[in-house]
Amino acid sequence: MDNNLNNNEPNFVMGDDSTNNNINDNNVGFYDNNNFTNDEFQFDNEPLNEKKPKKNRKWMKYVGVGLVGAILGGIITTSSILYVLPKSDMFKNTELYKSIKGNSVYEGKVPEFTQTSEGMSLTDVVKQVAPAVVGVSTKSVSQDMFYGKQQVMEGIGSGVIFSEEGYVLTNYHVIQGAQEVKVILNNNGEGKEVNAKVVNYDAQRDIAIVKITDDIKMPAVAPLGDSDELLPGQQVVAIGNPLGKEFLGTVTSGIISAVNRDIVMDQNGTKLKFIQTDTAINKGNSGGPLINAKGEVIGINTLKTGETGVEGMGFAIPINEIKPKLEDLVKPLLKIGIAGKAIDENTAKENNVPQGVLVAQVEDLSSAQKAGLQAGDIITSFDGKAVKTVEEINEIKAKHKSGDTVKVEIYRNNSKKTIELQLAE
Repeated sequence: MDNNLNNNEPNFVMGDDSTNNNINDNNVGFYDNNNFTNDEFQFDNEPLNEKKPKKNRKWMKYVGVGLVGAILGGIITTSSILYVLPKSDMFKNTELYKSIKGNSVYEGKVPEFTQTSEGMSLTDVVKQVAPAVVGVSTKSVSQDMFYGKQQVMEGIGSGVIFSEEGYVLTNYHVIQGAQEVKVILNNNGEGKEVNAKVVNYDAQRDIAIVKITDDIKMPAVAPLGDSDELLPGQQVVAIGNPLGKEFLGTVTSGIISAVNRDIVMDQNGTKLKFIQTDTAINKGNSGGPLINAKGEVIGINTLKTGETGVEGMGFAIPINEIKPKLEDLVKPLLKIGIAGKAIDENTAKENNVPQGVLVAQVEDLSSAQKAGLQAGDIITSFDGKAVKTVEEINEIKAKHKSGDTVKVEIYRNNSKKTIELQLAE
């Protein structure tokens, strides 16, 4: 029994297999993660081995359900990976909790998938979209700064090709922390691995864009639909990679159970809207498409309930929440070339260092290396503005263009130092 969870509270599972690296980054293939931990130091608000909470402390959990190799620090593992532990009283204030048995939920008999007015059967829908559904394979290697140990984690999620240029839409948590990304094409049931790179992402919205870099003809491009047209009871299909590469291109079907579900995603009270469906969303489905009866992508599968005894409650990001962001997300991120993690106030006090972003790794030949940044440096100011998190560095970078030079203040060996760094794609 998990002593950190109240069994009366709903749990949510990230329908993913992300490489949840313990190193947070925003450059050169290292992507933001808020769970950097090593054997002694915890740069997070929750310890790896959680103590029993007080009796009046209730929790709801969000867990990753991805397939992974070595699980890195800052992640709690049971049968799946713990991502966040927001307080359950926040969940009680959400529309999802209030309307879980509301009239907006379709509770009738699930209809069989029949031929639609567009003349498409379930088979037609799958035939149109399945070739565009891919696996997103990730790998991360990190080195414990204090003990020199290397840790490796691999994962596989899902994604969908949405352009002839090879852009793939997936969840941010699928590629979070990844240093290497591959795309797996469904070649008549056989997985064909091709090279890819992360182009950009929106961590708060949990979406990311990966681009196939090999010179190949795209097997298919999935059309994007209109999620605002969805109604409870409509038939939908999910395609993805439950349990990994061995089950590439698995098809499940169901209905829209409800629309516009508000779910609190973190302890800051961040709310996101989701489509609720009874379509099976399992380990490895994260980032895969939810498809309507016209053969259009109307959502990106992201969450499922993790509550014991509760089935048929999956959640997808509405495609209309994503489409306005695509133009910006296909533009490459400006890169520094570091992997880093925010040092929280308690850790800073305990170790007599300033708050800022700890540099854990520096990419060879990167802007960071050329500027003289070293592993162990703590970035306290970026472009003249105090920073405490990687997200704050990202916000500043977003206001610049490739080639711009910024001043970076660092703390190294008990002294402050200012360096100049040139941003690049």
